[in-house]
Amino acid sequence: MMSAEAVGAQMPTQVTLDDLAVMAAADENHRYELSVEGVLSVVPPADPDHALLVSRMFAWFLTHGFGPDQVVTDCGIDVGGGRVPDLTVWAAGRPPRPARSSYAGTDGLLLAVEVVSRGSEIVDRITKKAEYAKAGIPRYWIVERDSGTTVHRHTLDPDTGEYQPDPGQAQPLAWLLTTVPDLS
Repeated sequence: MMSAEAVGAQMPTQVTLDDLAVMAAADENHRYELSVEGVLSVVPPADPDHALLVSRMFAWFLTHGFGPDQVVTDCGIDVGGGRVPDLTVWAAGRPPRPARSSYAGTDGLLLAVEVVSRGSEIVDRITKKAEYAKAGIPRYWIVERDSGTTVHRHTLDPDTGEYQPDPGQAQPLAWLLTTVPDLS
């Protein structure tokens, strides 16, 4: 077992996306993310409830004609830092491709989805929302783990560069899964 001091002594002074990819590949028990400002986050893997929510949305998209190259879980994306949304949806014929590192660029990315977990509330609701908007991702959904598993859907406003709530946007996941996905 290695001490925190020993690990810290081996860390680079500035972590790149390539460094982040190496750390993630060496440790399948954690998710590694890097904010635009260079803040490193290391979080445990999703708990079963979190994983089931992502699985349900994944199946919903597949059932409604989105292909397996379009709907991707846990795909690292380059938004100036390295983020790993719980679910991403890509345009047909434009699956995730490495950009300036092993993390995918945002070309063709239609939607990023985050399921809020304890400890990630501020990052998911504020930080990632701002980073994804700045990166030009057209849609961002936040799935709350409240009593209704509320999904907050947002669309990027091209004039302001910020996300705006979709009309009637806060709906229970159970309701959403009875509809047809609309990413137009």
